[in-house]
Amino acid sequence: MKFKIRPAISSDCEDILQLIKQLAIFEKEPKAVKTTLKDLLRDGFETQTPRFHCLIAEDSNRKTQGFALYFLTWSTWEGTTSLYLEDLFVRPKNRGKGLGLELLKALAKIAVEKKCARFEWAVLDWNEPARDFYHSFGAFHKVGWLPYRLEGDNLKKLSQH
Repeated sequence: MKFKIRPAISSDCEDILQLIKQLAIFEKEPKAVKTTLKDLLRDGFETQTPRFHCLIAEDSNRKTQGFALYFLTWSTWEGTTSLYLEDLFVRPKNRGKGLGLELLKALAKIAVEKKCARFEWAVLDWNEPARDFYHSFGAFHKVGWLPYRLEGDNLKKLSQH
């Protein structure tokens, strides 16, 4: 089966949301998704400065089979942009067919075109198949850097100091 990678358009938002929810199930957080269709439309498609960008992988029947949602950051050390992949997901029936790699290649091309110094993402430590896959083409995990997160009441509390 042939696949096409293309930029997402606003009419893809329902599929994107469905894939985000499937990713949450895969990552053992089925109730964690708070994102709505309205959020995706507002922040990705109804603004002059989108907060995220997205690639869609579709099959020859034009059915969405995967996605990669990303945004650009800016590195103080590099003095230029970096591409950060927030989420990549391929429907289970299409895994192992090269679709994930095609999404990553498309993202790498975007990063090079935008003169990004880095292309970064995070992987759950228990997801050995994904980690092995990323290592197979030269990606590596950072050593010595631990991801931190501030959210909810603690975020509000800090903002009020």
